[in-house]
Amino acid sequence: MSYQTQYQEKRRSASDAIRLIKNGNHVVVSTGVGEPPTLLNALSEQRRDFRDVKVCQIVPIRKFGYYDLETAENVRHFAYFYGAPTRPGGQAGVYDFLPNYFSEIPRMFDRGLLPVDVVFAMASPMDEHGYFAISLGTCYTMAAIARARTVVLEVNPNVPFTYGNCHVHISQVTALVENSDPVQEVGLPTIGPVQEAIGKYVAEMIEDGSTLQIGYGSIPDAVVMQLTHKKDLGIHTEMVGDGIMTLLECGAVNNRKKNYMPGKMVATFALGSKKLYNFMNRNPMLEMHPVSFTNDPYLAGQNDKLISINATLEVDFLGQCGSESIGPKPYSGTGGQSDFVRAGNISKGGKSVITLPSTAKNDTISRIVPMLKEGTHVSTSKNDVNYVVTEYGVAQLYGKSAKQRTRELISIAHPNFRAELTEAAKKLGFY
Repeated sequence: MSYQTQYQEKRRSASDAIRLIKNGNHVVVSTGVGEPPTLLNALSEQRRDFRDVKVCQIVPIRKFGYYDLETAENVRHFAYFYGAPTRPGGQAGVYDFLPNYFSEIPRMFDRGLLPVDVVFAMASPMDEHGYFAISLGTCYTMAAIARARTVVLEVNPNVPFTYGNCHVHISQVTALVENSDPVQEVGLPTIGPVQEAIGKYVAEMIEDGSTLQIGYGSIPDAVVMQLTHKKDLGIHTEMVGDGIMTLLECGAVNNRKKNYMPGKMVATFALGSKKLYNFMNRNPMLEMHPVSFTNDPYLAGQNDKLISINATLEVDFLGQCGSESIGPKPYSGTGGQSDFVRAGNISKGGKSVITLPSTAKNDTISRIVPMLKEGTHVSTSKNDVNYVVTEYGVAQLYGKSAKQRTRELISIAHPNFRAELTEAAKKLGFY
């Protein structure tokens, strides 16, 4: 039977494809813009027909009807990492979440520790060999597909076909739905003077020939905008976005000096503009791989001068980073921060950098604190954190004692809080 014949036999309407879900199933959905809107809208419309279905995902982007808390007994979100649409349900205690390192989610599927019955994912059109590319959210999707009973792809001509370990064969697919809407675009965040100042400090730490891991947000973008004059940079990251594309276009990134996979830019999911998605299509410099590969600290750390750049919400005197909750209330998730902090520490000449504005709420709250708020989820431990950067400078903590760390952090706190923090440090015996 030809691949095209198989394709036609597996085509379904979204409404019919949804009926492949059974009560009590765990439906795993690709990350971010890789989520399939036609399938998830159909599930939202039919949600009252189901009972105890969990939809599992990292970083949801769109607000679907099944997020309705009144129908949570029918279909509810299960978070690997909260996004804006699901955060209210998580903070209300209606949704549950999975503590995890991003790199280890595929391993949890492989070992049967994390349930998966159905996979929903966006995919590129099928090539002549019967393969689709799961390019926008490769991450844990490939491992979930290997374990799932049912695999449903939403095929969209606007999804790029990329290289790497991100391909699914028609023989692995249970059903297909088609959608030709543009892939959702995610704009660049606003960069203010605080972010620009932090970006300048971080950019000064990056030498020519470094390999970068850059996340999403105003501070990472502020860093990127100050790297256009650098030479021979490489990319080994979890997210590819417009900022990285800009560095390639201006010649700052060429991947030539990478020790691991030289000449190749490596990522596991994409978040950006239509221009980015077009750039990804059949680009031989870019490979999309599962997160168990991209975020493996040992593999990423084989690159000399690996610089990981991530953000946090709060740092205490010991260097513990609370990056994913506000007190006990979940806000996001651990994601790949800890993976790349460890990778930066392993790398010869590498640096792991944690960034944050020194204050919150119009300079009324210090983000550098004696102790994290009660119940805060610690994302990066005191044993792993190395560089911490605010708009007031750089604190280097790795290899430093508790008292040395405290002094370093107070020196980059907002001036209005330094005296108060010093008194608190003395009471704790940290000064």
